[in-house]
Amino acid sequence: MEDRRIVAFDNKDYEQLIRQVGETLDKGRKSVASAINASMVITYWEIGRHIVEYEQSGHETAEYGSNTLKKLSRDLTDRYGKGFSWSNTYRMRQLYIGYPNFATLSQNLSWSHYVELLKIDDPLEREFYEKECASEQWGVRELKRQMKSMLFQRIALSKNKDEVMKMAKEGQVIEKPEDILKEPYVFEFTGLPQLPVYDEGDVEEALVNNLSQFFLELGKGFTYVGRQQRMVIGGRTYKVDLVFYHRILKCFVLMDLKRGEVQHEDIGQMNFYLNYYREEMNTEGDTEPIGIVLGAYQDKLVMQYALQGISNQVFVSRYQLYLPDREQLEAEFRRFMKNEDTTE
Repeated sequence: MEDRRIVAFDNKDYEQLIRQVGETLDKGRKSVASAINASMVITYWEIGRHIVEYEQSGHETAEYGSNTLKKLSRDLTDRYGKGFSWSNTYRMRQLYIGYPNFATLSQNLSWSHYVELLKIDDPLEREFYEKECASEQWGVRELKRQMKSMLFQRIALSKNKDEVMKMAKEGQVIEKPEDILKEPYVFEFTGLPQLPVYDEGDVEEALVNNLSQFFLELGKGFTYVGRQQRMVIGGRTYKVDLVFYHRILKCFVLMDLKRGEVQHEDIGQMNFYLNYYREEMNTEGDTEPIGIVLGAYQDKLVMQYALQGISNQVFVSRYQLYLPDREQLEAEFRRFMKNEDTTE
């Protein structure tokens, strides 16, 4: 007779087996998807090269809306099926023109990433987003959000021209506390309505409820510690709105939200919190804590006086619950770059 034995499974070991198989499967699927994406980018780059070489042989220049691209799109679709819409064919040509040296293309980005990147005319700005995409492993949705919120311009305005050039070539490098700041922070993902004044608790709760998007806005290196973190000092209880730990700078980052204008007393309050964290919360290996006071607006002259003589690292920035005005921010960025040129 057939020997049928009942095998007893150890639930713990069996669950571990399931996890291991699942992790291996996910890894394999990602590897296959990555290989397909890389192959697609290579293929489309080659097609773009053929189009440009055809033009350079004396045929019609395939500018936006040219007859060559329209005809090519129709003929390729008839022969090879989907994937050769006019816009897609135009992007293939753009890919080769934007990256004539194939070695400069990132093997970690998909064709969908490059479709978004090719919408950026400024090579410096495009290179920055490409580097950030690859290093931070942004999906296309994250890339579109960061482009729409004008991350490059918001970070660049707090730097000098040499740092902007370096940032464009290498992506955002966090080396000092100032590197984590943006002006302004954009919290459009909270979905809160545009009102003249917001309750601080509403903004704080909306940020915590959208932590993944909040981290994307804060930038690299942040880990969440908690909200309304209690400090008992001299028998009294104080609370700081949001506390993070920054893995790169190895320090606590305290954040206070103000619903309107940042006042000079808000700076003193943050300085008080930082003194407590430095003395009571820091452990071996931690560096000096950082404080960020975020308000809807600020008087820069008042802030200049309020921050004088403070040894702790306190920074003031703005936040807004809607995307910045593109034309205004671009004009400010161009003026900044022009002024940097004249001071060299």
